[in-house]
Amino acid sequence: MALTLAEANQVVQAALARARELNIKISVAVCDAGGRLVAFNRMDGALWAGAYGSQGKAIASVAFARPSGELQERAGSPIIQGIMAAEGGHMIPSQGAVPIIRNGVVEGACGGGGGTSQQDEDCARAGVAKL
Repeated sequence: MALTLAEANQVVQAALARARELNIKISVAVCDAGGRLVAFNRMDGALWAGAYGSQGKAIASVAFARPSGELQERAGSPIIQGIMAAEGGHMIPSQGAVPIIRNGVVEGACGGGGGTSQQDEDCARAGVAKL
């Protein structure tokens, strides 16, 4: 079953709730299995650049079916750089996003942007945990 808009919005709202608990302002993006944006929110007062960060980290997470932070160490490798270039340069291999995997199938990812890398990931994990 593919990730639905209602589910993506549920993930976003749970991630935003975690951000409020942490007293931070972030952007949250949920993409589908193909890395295309399904749902997005930017909190009032959040940095505008977080909008791009949240989406780029979500794309990286879904592309490799793992938390985006696991790609950080290899970000400069030719294979990661080549995939990023082929994808159009939207992918950000940095901590802050986690994949949405159900029944062994990657259905999408949730990424945060605007907090620390760890806070962004914590919010993304809280969002995905609501599914």
